[in-house]
Amino acid sequence: MDHVAQAFEALGALILVIGVLWSLWAAVVAWRRTRQQTSGYAALRRAFGRTLLLGLEILVAADLIRTVAVSPTLDNVLVLGLIVVIRTFLSFSLEIEIEGVPPWRRGALRGAGTAGRPADSPPGNGA
Repeated sequence: MDHVAQAFEALGALILVIGVLWSLWAAVVAWRRTRQQTSGYAALRRAFGRTLLLGLEILVAADLIRTVAVSPTLDNVLVLGLIVVIRTFLSFSLEIEIEGVPPWRRGALRGAGTAGRPADSPPGNGA
């Protein structure tokens, strides 16, 4: 099981490396399309934030596997709990930073954003 945990850690690192490259590419494409630095920056920030979220989730899975299957001592479980709390806080903070609203407010804002829009107009970002 230690090899499985190492595989998850390697996958998490690979996701982060590929995500950085993908985020840079998305930023360049957005900047070239609009010729505005702000759109390139927004694309970079959004894509890299999502990459970080996915990478953190994979790394938490690796920690869970390592702690539960490889060496389930009380100290390791407590350390895992602390790691999960920290990574959950980071994930939550990143998600709010990317979306601009807390998760419990997203549904209400989506419903409110479509109420006044004519049926034939395309959905927008509310701006």
